[in-house]
Amino acid sequence: MTRTWTNYQDRLDRVTSYIHDNLDGELDFDRIAEIASLSPYHWHRIYHACRGETAVGTARRLRLQRASVRLAQTDDPIAQIATQAGYASVAAFTRAFADAYGLPPATYRDSGSHADFRPGQLAAAQGGWSIDIRRFEAIPALAVRHGGPYIEIGKAFETLFGQLAARGALPQRIEMIAVYLDDPTAVPPEQLRSLAALAAPGGVVDPPVERIEIASGDYAVLRHKGPYADMWAAYQWLFGTWLPQSGREADDRPVVEKYLNSPQDTKPSELLTDLCLPLR
Repeated sequence: MTRTWTNYQDRLDRVTSYIHDNLDGELDFDRIAEIASLSPYHWHRIYHACRGETAVGTARRLRLQRASVRLAQTDDPIAQIATQAGYASVAAFTRAFADAYGLPPATYRDSGSHADFRPGQLAAAQGGWSIDIRRFEAIPALAVRHGGPYIEIGKAFETLFGQLAARGALPQRIEMIAVYLDDPTAVPPEQLRSLAALAAPGGVVDPPVERIEIASGDYAVLRHKGPYADMWAAYQWLFGTWLPQSGREADDRPVVEKYLNSPQDTKPSELLTDLCLPLR
C-alpha cells in the first residue's frame, strides 16, 4: 500500500514540476497524463484529490503570483504582465488579480503592502511595525533543496509534502520553514540556493528529502502580512533602516522565513510570514 501511494506521489511530483516549468504556455493535458503515467480520463481527479486544487488552479495561482512580483518590483506595463499571465485582456486579468489579491493590479502596484516600505513612507508607517528579538533553539527539520528564484520555492515545498505524505512521514504539527542560503542582491536569481523545510525531530529520509538543522541563536523577527511578492520591500527596510539603528549586527547564519499559513487555502492578502534575520 505504501509503495503504491509513494508511486502516485512521485508521478504527481512530475506533474507539479511540469506546471512550474511551463507557466508561459497552455497546459497540455495529454502531455501531463503522459508525464504522470496516469489515465488521461482520470488524472485530473487524482491530482485534485491529492493536491487539494486542480492543475488549472495551480497554474493560475502561480501565474498570478509571478504577476504580483512584476507589479511590485518592476515598471512593466500591466498589459504586458496580463499577457504573460495568460489573460487575453487587461480587464480579465484585473478581475482575476483583484479576486485573488484583494486589489486591482494598478492599485496593488501603487499601494500594496510593499508600498509601506518605500523610503517616502517610512516615517508615516513605522509606528505600525515591530521587531521582536527572539532566541531560537536549534530546529531539526526535513528539507528539499531549491535552485532558482526564491519566489519559486513553492515547487520544492510541494515536492517535500508529496514525498513525506507518500511515506506516511508528515509531522503531526506542520511548521513550514524556508532557509535562504544566498544574498539575492549579490547572486543572480537562477543561481540562488534555498531549502524548503518542515520542522521534524527524526525519521528516516530518502532523496530528494534530506535532514538539516536550523541553527540556534538570536533572530530579529518581522511579521509580514500580505503577498510573498511584497516581502522584498520589508527586507529592504529590515536591512537598510532597522538594522543600522538597532545597535545589533547581522550574523553569518542564513535568513529564515516561517510560514504561518498556506497560499493553497489563504488569500495572498492574508498570508502571514515571519522574516527572521540572524543576529550576533
